[in-house]
Amino acid sequence: MTGHAAGLRRLDGIIWLLVAAVAGVEMLAVAFGGFSLLLISYAAPSGTCLALLLAAQFYRTRRNDPNIASALECTAQIIAFAAVAAPLSYVAASAALPLRDANFDAVDRALGFDWKALLAVMERWPAFHAVMRVIYLSMTVQMTAIVLLLGFTGRLAWLRVYTLAFIFAALATIAISTVLPAEGVWLHYGLKSADPSIVPVSASSWPVFLGLRDGSFRHLMAIGSEGIITFPSLHAALAVILIAAFWPVRAARWPSTIVNSLMVMATPIDGSHYLIDVLAGITIAVLCLYAARALVARYEGSTAAAMRDAAPAAAGLSAR
Repeated sequence: MTGHAAGLRRLDGIIWLLVAAVAGVEMLAVAFGGFSLLLISYAAPSGTCLALLLAAQFYRTRRNDPNIASALECTAQIIAFAAVAAPLSYVAASAALPLRDANFDAVDRALGFDWKALLAVMERWPAFHAVMRVIYLSMTVQMTAIVLLLGFTGRLAWLRVYTLAFIFAALATIAISTVLPAEGVWLHYGLKSADPSIVPVSASSWPVFLGLRDGSFRHLMAIGSEGIITFPSLHAALAVILIAAFWPVRAARWPSTIVNSLMVMATPIDGSHYLIDVLAGITIAVLCLYAARALVARYEGSTAAAMRDAAPAAAGLSAR
């Protein structure tokens, strides 16, 4: 195994250790925190990950195609981490510390951000809101597409940067949301849109969030779990990480920047976020990208050229 390949395998080992650590925390929550595990919800992610890992091993040992092997294994890593990270956010919310909505609302007002004015724009042009919703919901498709794109184009070090940055950002937002929980703008303001078609994507998460806080909801699941984090915005963080991830691919660079910039704009309404949530999410994304890049550079020293090609993404984001 070459130094390049060995470095990538070490990074993959770190990623799988992070997945295992999160899963271990959830097992503790089941054993001692009064949670129950809906095992059937883990069947599809587990089966998919197993199939992907077997295929990755085939392309690593029999066909000797590291690009395909990396694309397959990193896809499995993203699926596996998403399956355990969402339940971890449930455990975090169950701490039920005092809500911070009033504080976040006060910061938004101090910044001069008028959330209701943004909602009024969406109500005035419902077609604009419909487009923004589609962009907001494009996250899953983009997260899968970038793994395949980076893998098949041989940008294997940057693929690990993306995967690690996603994991770091998710863990950071979950940890911060534990001590600074919030129910979100729609609930805090007690709003209903004048346009019945404008209902936030996050609306389905409200009963779960409230149930976790009052103890009436104690189920952990992979498929079917809701996004319940308000501060910081993980959606905003991932939009920035996706811009950086797509950056080395010239054909995708600017389309991704445009789409994900619009996704950030859509986050306050469809994600029920304060502006400070979005700003905090962007900050976390930049920090996590630098941390992921440093970790990859440490373990994967033979990809200096690939890392330099991708460096403008991180440099540009730090100036945003």
